[in-house]
Amino acid sequence: METRTPKQHIEHIRRETFSIGGKPNPLAGALHQAVNYLSAELYTKDVHFLMELIQNAEDNEYLTGVDPSLEFVITSKDITETGADSTLLLFNNERGFSEKNIDSICNVGGSTKKGKRQRGYIGEKGIGFKSVFLITSQPYIFSSGYQIRFNEEAHPDCNLGYVVPEWVDENPTLSDIQKIYGTDKTLPATTIILPLKSEKVTAVKQQLSSMHPEVMLYLSKIKQLSVREDNDDPQLNTVSAISISSETNFKRMKNIDAESYTLHLSAEEHCKGEENQCIYHMWKQRFPVKLENQIERRKEVEEWVITLAFPFAERLARGMGTPGVYAFLPTEMITNFPFIIQADFILASSRETILLDNVWNKGILDCVSSAFINAFISLVKETGNAPTSSLPPMFKFLPVKTSSFEELNIVREAIRVKVVAENIIPCESFAEQKLFCKPSDVGRLMPAFWDILIKAKEQGVSFQNLISHRTYILNSAFDEAKYDDVLGFLGVGPIDNEWYVKCIRSSNLVLGVSEDLYMELLSFFADNWKIFGKTDIRNIPLLKYIDRNCNQSLSSINNATKTNGNTICFSSNANHVLWLINWNHEFRCAIDRFFFPEGMHKAFRLSPKRETIREWLRRYAGVGCLTVFEYGDLLANAVRNDRKLRNVKKLVIAFTHFLYHSLSEKYLSDREVSQLCGKMPLVDNYGQVTTQWSWVLVPANGSKWAGLLGSNPWGGENYVELSEDYVQEGYFAGLHSSKKQLMKFMEVYIEAFDVPSLFPPDAAFPTVSSSLTKEKMFLLLEWIQNLRSKGVQIPGRFLRCIKKGSWLKTSVGYKPPSETFLSSSDWGSLLQMGSMMVDIPLIDQEFYDYRISYYKEELKTIGVMFEYGEACQFIVDQLMKLANSMRLTSANVLSMLQLIKFMREKYLLPEEFIKSVKCGSWLRTTHGNRSPVGSILYGPEWKAVLEISNPPFIDKEYYGEDILLYKAELQLLGVVVGFDVNCRINIVVNHFKLPVSLTSLSADSVLLILECIRNSGSSNQITKKIKNQRWVKTNLGYQSPANSFLFDPKWGCLMKVVNGMPLIDEQFYGSGIRSYKDELKAVGVFVTLQGVSKAVTLRFKELAKMSSVKKENVLALLACYRHLKEAKCRFPEELFNCILEEKWLQTRSHGFRSPKETILFDSEWESICPITNLPFIDDSKACYGKDIHEYRNELEDFGAVVKFKDGSRFVAAYLSIQNPSRVTSASMLSLLKCIQYLQKQSNALPEEFMRQINKKWLKTHMGYQSPSKCMLFDSKWVSLEHEDGPFIDEAFYGTEIASYRKELNAIGVTVDAENGCPLLAGHLSCHSQSTVIIRVYEYLSRFNWVPDSKEASWIWIPNGSAKGEWVGPKGCVIHDKDNLFGSRLKVLDKYYKNDILGFFSMTLGVSSNPTIEDYCSLWSDWEKTDHKMVYEECCSFWEFVAKHWNSKVEKLLSSSILKVPVKMASEGFRLVDKRDVFIPDDLQLKDLFEKASQEPIFVWYPQQSLPSLSRYRFNKIYSSIGVRTISESVRKAESSASNKIKFEKLDQKYEMLQSSLFRIALGFLSNPSFEMPLEARHQTVKNLLRVELFVSDEPITVSYNLTLSSGKIIRTKAARMIRWDREDSKLFIQKMDKSSGNKSRMEFATYFSEVIAEGLLWAEPDWIAGLRKLIKIGCLLEFKEAAVDFLLKTKNLQVFMEDEEFLKSEFLSA
Repeated sequence: METRTPKQHIEHIRRETFSIGGKPNPLAGALHQAVNYLSAELYTKDVHFLMELIQNAEDNEYLTGVDPSLEFVITSKDITETGADSTLLLFNNERGFSEKNIDSICNVGGSTKKGKRQRGYIGEKGIGFKSVFLITSQPYIFSSGYQIRFNEEAHPDCNLGYVVPEWVDENPTLSDIQKIYGTDKTLPATTIILPLKSEKVTAVKQQLSSMHPEVMLYLSKIKQLSVREDNDDPQLNTVSAISISSETNFKRMKNIDAESYTLHLSAEEHCKGEENQCIYHMWKQRFPVKLENQIERRKEVEEWVITLAFPFAERLARGMGTPGVYAFLPTEMITNFPFIIQADFILASSRETILLDNVWNKGILDCVSSAFINAFISLVKETGNAPTSSLPPMFKFLPVKTSSFEELNIVREAIRVKVVAENIIPCESFAEQKLFCKPSDVGRLMPAFWDILIKAKEQGVSFQNLISHRTYILNSAFDEAKYDDVLGFLGVGPIDNEWYVKCIRSSNLVLGVSEDLYMELLSFFADNWKIFGKTDIRNIPLLKYIDRNCNQSLSSINNATKTNGNTICFSSNANHVLWLINWNHEFRCAIDRFFFPEGMHKAFRLSPKRETIREWLRRYAGVGCLTVFEYGDLLANAVRNDRKLRNVKKLVIAFTHFLYHSLSEKYLSDREVSQLCGKMPLVDNYGQVTTQWSWVLVPANGSKWAGLLGSNPWGGENYVELSEDYVQEGYFAGLHSSKKQLMKFMEVYIEAFDVPSLFPPDAAFPTVSSSLTKEKMFLLLEWIQNLRSKGVQIPGRFLRCIKKGSWLKTSVGYKPPSETFLSSSDWGSLLQMGSMMVDIPLIDQEFYDYRISYYKEELKTIGVMFEYGEACQFIVDQLMKLANSMRLTSANVLSMLQLIKFMREKYLLPEEFIKSVKCGSWLRTTHGNRSPVGSILYGPEWKAVLEISNPPFIDKEYYGEDILLYKAELQLLGVVVGFDVNCRINIVVNHFKLPVSLTSLSADSVLLILECIRNSGSSNQITKKIKNQRWVKTNLGYQSPANSFLFDPKWGCLMKVVNGMPLIDEQFYGSGIRSYKDELKAVGVFVTLQGVSKAVTLRFKELAKMSSVKKENVLALLACYRHLKEAKCRFPEELFNCILEEKWLQTRSHGFRSPKETILFDSEWESICPITNLPFIDDSKACYGKDIHEYRNELEDFGAVVKFKDGSRFVAAYLSIQNPSRVTSASMLSLLKCIQYLQKQSNALPEEFMRQINKKWLKTHMGYQSPSKCMLFDSKWVSLEHEDGPFIDEAFYGTEIASYRKELNAIGVTVDAENGCPLLAGHLSCHSQSTVIIRVYEYLSRFNWVPDSKEASWIWIPNGSAKGEWVGPKGCVIHDKDNLFGSRLKVLDKYYKNDILGFFSMTLGVSSNPTIEDYCSLWSDWEKTDHKMVYEECCSFWEFVAKHWNSKVEKLLSSSILKVPVKMASEGFRLVDKRDVFIPDDLQLKDLFEKASQEPIFVWYPQQSLPSLSRYRFNKIYSSIGVRTISESVRKAESSASNKIKFEKLDQKYEMLQSSLFRIALGFLSNPSFEMPLEARHQTVKNLLRVELFVSDEPITVSYNLTLSSGKIIRTKAARMIRWDREDSKLFIQKMDKSSGNKSRMEFATYFSEVIAEGLLWAEPDWIAGLRKLIKIGCLLEFKEAAVDFLLKTKNLQVFMEDEEFLKSEFLSA
């Protein structure tokens, strides 16, 4: 091909591709569509043009030795002469544009990066460079001789924009560009010039100034990125010039499939003159793509590469914040994680976020936790000799904070679960070795306790045994508040509280420290008692005190708080300590209280935390701060409540002396003594100690109370008589108390009283039940006088016994005070008259020497009467007693009336007297004895009332005519005397009584009854009695009121609606009956419209229920309704509701119906009748006739339908489509109109209507269908034709049907193109033309159809133009790149184009490639048919398995694959039973058995490792499916060394088995993760210590046997240098030939470590490999002690003190 210049290349593109000056391009249409796609897909944010340009630069190719760089320069110079205010230039030192690059950029979606994602290309969206059109209309490219530009506007010759190149000769030129870049520098290979749109300048500058430095972290090529501004006047600069450089001198650390390195980022701000740096620890790890996460867009990618960045300082942050997720370039996702995640994520089109619901991204996120834990372990544990204090900052990388993205929170939790399962937390070892433990085994120590431990250690306390508690302490550098969130995230909490207990118990912390530190220890527990309160710390002796023998002792908190424990106290006042101790000794510590010693008091007073300690001791140790009062209070409670105390009587007496002397010496105040005396028990006259009393009596000897009361009558009321011991002298605590002094003290503070100072109880005393002497009587009155003077409320029973006792001498003998009078001369005549009827007891004043009048108030208190009214009341009470006993005669009554008359005339008649007389039932009447109130004195005026009542008249025959002399007195007592109208009505009401024959009632009697009802407040009584009686005269005879009506002309028309309405006979009662309208209503007569309407309503309902409402009733009802409406009289609501609800209207074909269920027919209903059966009102001559139409308005008011638009609901209810051929176009349109009306009333159509209409009656291009199976065709059904589906036949129904789109949709017709997928898919199998089927597929794909069942036969496999078969997705596959499945599956890319293939994959779930199940079935066929496999087939199979390996695949293959490939001696290979094939994990055994076996017994491997399948992965797969390793399959059969070989016993065995060997073993077994107890470790090592050692120059031969599934055994032999006979405890060793050099040493170390490790750990096979490695290294180091110590440290192992002592003792004994 002839070489062409760049300009010629551009001309060629313009001519051939865009038809500018050439022939038309047949692909011009495709280009137009692609350009439209481009304009629609450009990113929505201005920032993304910058990301795309960086991405392009990263994907470019660079010459060897060049440090790739990218520079952005923004200038205000318009070098393009386009009128731009600012221009952005990009300088990139890449290789330069090639022709292919130019061709690609002049196309859409034609990127040169396609298929190169595995090689590190990060672009993918097919837009790339063209995103610059967001900010510029004309981008320019200068590269490798090309000088071109593009234009946003369409070229006039081809009508295309964006992709048409134009050659640029000037504006700008290369010299213009050089000036901007700098004349002293070489211009890079590629320059892009972007004259900015005016509205984009600010946004571009802002984005450039805020470009994030971390964008460099995941760019593998770009090493330098800078941004600057070029202006003639530097003051015009608005963008900060920065330079971002990447230093990649990193240290690699490869761990299988991962690597780590350190990366330095720096950001230089030229305008600020400063440079910021941050170091990032990078971790990159590869993970195989899981089968379930594969997608079409990444089908060529086989591994996920996840890179995590851990910033070791404050992150370099600019502008957009700190993104947490990168897809090679930053997204805008803020994760809240302290590290950055980079992977090949699928991005949203805006590049703002990753697609969190994408299965590819989910697979990556599932692997992030594994990458993190590996990186984190590397950071924490592989830090060499760095001190432990440097490790805690690493834990700040844990994702402690939750993310706003739920999917990232799942990652966060997975990280946490993995971290907490590792030995990762640095702990205190109290030795040089580092110690790491699981978070669950680690606890945090309180800072205050750390301080105590440090001070205690300085004072000589040892803590060597702390680590033996088996709970590990968090390293002190980590145990700080700033790590609380991290430790909380890991679940590291406070150390077990019992650890503190063990620490104190196992050390000398309490007794070995100073008093000041001892106070700190107490303060620590005081501050944290909520934590320690439930621990065993309560049982540790912590508290010092002075015991009963005045010695210093220790007490635990539990002992101090026990019921019988030693309660320790402070003395509140130091001057009172001796006083308390002396009395405590006197009482022999009766209250179990002890005091702190003097030294303790001093240390306590000096402690700054004394208040905290005091409060803690008080609350939890029961320690009090006692005063003398408090001590006395406790002592009082003890002698009061503790019945176990000895000599309680003596203690009580002694306590009284203690109070007396404490008051005398001023240790107690008067108030305090009073309080203690209130608690102090007493010794009574029986010598018993009592704690319950109300009052205290002085000793009886010499007292006044004994003379009046006799012995103590109130013992039951807790009145205590003091013992004689209280008046005896006594000596206590060396102090004397005299009789006089103590008794005076008792009177003041114990309130021991005598009469009359004594306060009586609420109880009686017997001495007042009989007569009292004059002296005792006056002593009693003085007692009462004293009580009254003190304002004391005299107790009720005490007072009653005095009132009721017969001890007071009167004129009629000894009487109770409450029944006696102290008379005066003022009312003596009354007593004279009263004595004629009753006896009145008067106090004998002469007997009492007339002194008794001095105690008038006291006598009143005990019930003696003095007043005139009281005398009257006494007389009445006596008379009423006679009346109650039926002994009151007519003479007594007349005498009482005479007395009342006398009192009324002479004195003011007491009101209470009259009330008492009124209340008695003593007056004889026609109703028997009753109260005067309401009784009647008969007269002639009462005769008329007798006809309808029976009142109580006074019995004149009993009392005679004399009773009439006392009318005024009787009236005063409540008797009705004389006649009054109101009184008459009340009496009639109260004594109402109807005659036997009610029809005999005259009109006047009825009117009198109505008058009583009107004027009586108790009218209900009369109403109830007459309401249900038949006494009302009507036109239909006598009726009860409830069946009677009072006529009213206003609404009389209602009476015509129904017959049989009884009306009151006004001719009989007269017109006056109307004045009693309310009274008639009250007894039940219907007098109102509402009442009448209710009756009419009931009658009308009865007629309606019997279907007996006749034409005349209907017309009368409608006429009445019209009349009342015209008269503006409200129609009765109840009747109206009845009319609305009842079925009284006759219809043509539906019987009687309520108005709302009927239709009044007119011509509008004609068209709908053929498909309905509607309830029209029967207007035939045989029924209502045409007259019914005159009441159209009235029927409408009642709810009948009279208009077509209002009857749509009837159409819905009575629709009846029996024959679809009867549905005419007119019927269809009428039905749609009804649906239209229905939708205006309610959004949802009736369910019954929808059920009726869901039949096959709509005519479509595929026959009659139900509405839900039809579609309405319009222009939006792109690519489809009418015949492609069940579209409604518009030719039959007319075009007007399209105007009812909404109504058709309501009945189920599909009217929107996006909703037609189910119907078209359902009819898909009806087609056999591929063109039709493809049109339907395209439609279904466009509208994202989701099938109900992907198992159905959706896929058409054509066989000719109109032939083929329908198959299901399971029998198909999109691609078969290895051509293995042509006979088993339908490969769809042979029949369909790519756009349809995507539909099969995404919608129908057709696998892009054969699944693992398909591959397993294929392999099974090969096994069964002895398929002659070729090399390529085998490679393809196992490469697929490796790419998709996971637990599911493992399980599937292990159960289905029975044979695996082996390589034959010839070129071919075959499948062999996997039980007879082995993995060569031991090359020595492999060599032995390859020579010993005639048939191949080892698995096949490819000639060269496949890219995705290393031999390591091959072995892992083989092992997982059941292929055994050769090492685990062989059996050793050792020969008897002692019989065939000469061995020499070595007595000095420890010269070979050195102590360092055992230190390695013990250090290894002490690993905390093994959790091996101390005894078990020592016993394990003893097995080696006890062996006998034998050496020989001859080799030790070992035989190996390999058994195959057939039973065949393959045997071979090999030489070994060591054997351990564990049963006989013998170790046989072949002497090493040192002349052979390192080979011999390596062999010996290998065999030695293998035998020793297996011998020691035969019961723990999982640990053997680890110990074997250590022993092998130690052996090569000749077990030098220093070297072994270093070896253990590097492995973070240590030998504990107890292990060292064990070894020492063993070697000394040996």
